[in-house]
Amino acid sequence: MSTAPDSSFATEPLLKLDQEVDQDTSTSTTRSFERSSLSSAAHAHLQGISSTSHGGPKVPESITDIRLFDGQNSPQNIAVYGFGLGALFGGSIVLATIVKTSIPQFWLFLAALGVFHALEYIAIALFNPMKLKLDSFLLNHSPEYTIATASGITEFLIELYFFPQLKSWSWINKIGLVMVIVGQIARTLAMFSAKSNFSHHVEYYKEEHHVLVTGGIYSVLRHPSYFGFYYWALGSQLMMMNPVCLIGFAGALHHFFSDRIVYEEKLLVRFFGQDYRDYQARTRTGLPLIK
Repeated sequence: MSTAPDSSFATEPLLKLDQEVDQDTSTSTTRSFERSSLSSAAHAHLQGISSTSHGGPKVPESITDIRLFDGQNSPQNIAVYGFGLGALFGGSIVLATIVKTSIPQFWLFLAALGVFHALEYIAIALFNPMKLKLDSFLLNHSPEYTIATASGITEFLIELYFFPQLKSWSWINKIGLVMVIVGQIARTLAMFSAKSNFSHHVEYYKEEHHVLVTGGIYSVLRHPSYFGFYYWALGSQLMMMNPVCLIGFAGALHHFFSDRIVYEEKLLVRFFGQDYRDYQARTRTGLPLIK
């Protein structure tokens, strides 16, 4: 998103007209040169090129310097990632609802992935732009997350091949879909309620703009973003009827969040003191076996 300097077109007489030349002829000749100079300058400006001594155009460096998937938060990468997630969501919704394939749960899972990662980036872009990175999409959140996602897809495809009857659409899948939707809504509300106080990383030091958010969804749940992801992840595996990953996800998520919440709350008590202790007493995590 570069800005180009303003261009102005000005011409000076290219020939010194003889004073004896008739006034009408002088005016006509001068205007002719002015039109020619203006036309040439305008053409060069509109084409975005500058003439060289060899008469050829010089292509702006910005056109050739295009780098994709290099980890930089560049407009090119943002556009490609955003387009990819949008295409994933749109294409999956079409396959799940309009085409009506025999495995709508699989396409709904991919659609949920597209929405989840897009909203993660949007929330940081809106409320915490100084910390915005390409990683804010959370596509490469961690090796564990990548392995978990790949495992869910792999289990579904293997069981679809060997046990196709297990992948029929039923009320169990619908419960999983509801869990995914509720989880996504809870996490999005958490991000939009916390605004600049929300971060994808643990904050080890209290910054000046940090405040204790206790309104909205935070008035009921102490860690609504964790609550949302927990039920989103479990719901996705229930929706796809992945029994192995459902059990595995439940164990891994409980282990992760139980440790993470205890550690974070020690930091929050240090940041906000008695105010946070009072907040703890009147709210809950909403996660099983985690107070």
